[in-house]
Amino acid sequence: MFKAIVGHSTDVDSEDAIAEILDHCQSQLGNQLPQAGLLFAAMNFDYPLIVKRIQTTFPDIQLIGCTTDGEMSSVQGFQEDSIHLTLFCSDTVTIHAGLGQTLSDDAQAAANQAIDSLKLNNLQAIKLCLVLPDGLADGTEVALRQLQSKLPPNTPIIGGLAGDQYQFQKTLQFYQGEVVHNGLPILVFCGDSLKLSHGVASGWHPLSRTAIVTKANREIVHEIDHQPAVQFFQEYTGQQPIYGEYPLAVFEKDSDQFYLRASNQWDLDTNSIHFMGEVPEQAKVQITYATHDQIITAAKSSIQQAVDNYPGQQPAVAFLISCAARRWILGVRAQEEYALGKQFLDPALPIMGFYAYGEIAPLKMQGQSFYHQETLVTLLLGVD
Repeated sequence: MFKAIVGHSTDVDSEDAIAEILDHCQSQLGNQLPQAGLLFAAMNFDYPLIVKRIQTTFPDIQLIGCTTDGEMSSVQGFQEDSIHLTLFCSDTVTIHAGLGQTLSDDAQAAANQAIDSLKLNNLQAIKLCLVLPDGLADGTEVALRQLQSKLPPNTPIIGGLAGDQYQFQKTLQFYQGEVVHNGLPILVFCGDSLKLSHGVASGWHPLSRTAIVTKANREIVHEIDHQPAVQFFQEYTGQQPIYGEYPLAVFEKDSDQFYLRASNQWDLDTNSIHFMGEVPEQAKVQITYATHDQIITAAKSSIQQAVDNYPGQQPAVAFLISCAARRWILGVRAQEEYALGKQFLDPALPIMGFYAYGEIAPLKMQGQSFYHQETLVTLLLGVD
């Protein structure tokens, strides 16, 4: 058995909101007790009160979560100023929470700390790792690689970076009864009965010729095809620096699959571009573009991939992680992304999700996990 229960409130009062959520969840639980939970919340709530209420109600729960740039669920749909909690119950899957601290100071150490805090004797039992890093701290990709090295081969790592509703000041993470920042909370699922699949789609399509990154230093790209990076972009976008609208597709080896890198600074003195994520030297890249319709339709593609690849009979829950940049670009049409995606899932299926400052998922099943931008990630979970 594997069961997910979603509670979601749009009440602006923290006490009333969490009371509404817990009442809804308890009415669905019956005599079952949840093993674990995921908590997502907009800004300006009383987070210590909220996590304390959850821990008091369910003292043994394994809980992680974060602040967001928007929330979505099968209970309230797409919302901008809300709180939602998903509880997991299972008699065949065990779930454990961990936390790494001071992510930006030493990301490798934070990943090690997160794994160690699970207090598991057998890491080989882990089938899935959910991760919700601080969205403004450096180190996500370093931590991701370290987590991948610690977990069993081909263990999918899926998640999103915490947001703060485009204020870019401070994001928060939740772990058990704690509220932290600069953190790396993880939730791992163990057990051979667990079934999962995922989908990844953005809606962006190649615009430029294929090129090679010939000089780069992590997030800063100096040269593409031995010419200044800015000059390469300006061949297609003109003289105006363009950030989120024309991200760079970074292709995985010889595959036609790619992850996106959006730029946040053009240095016109050095003709280099600073991206919001690492761009490896010798990577194959293309400039991409998308219309609003293509971005929204990508929700269908992401969900359809997950549905087509699901190895069981029927999933128990869907987890959607979309990018805050998608929401910003779509504007008032952002709610269409969730509405369209839901059409391709069972109407009775519980759905949880949030808008993140970056997404984490493999490009393909049984593949390495990557840090994405401007992308929608779908995760389906269940058991036989």
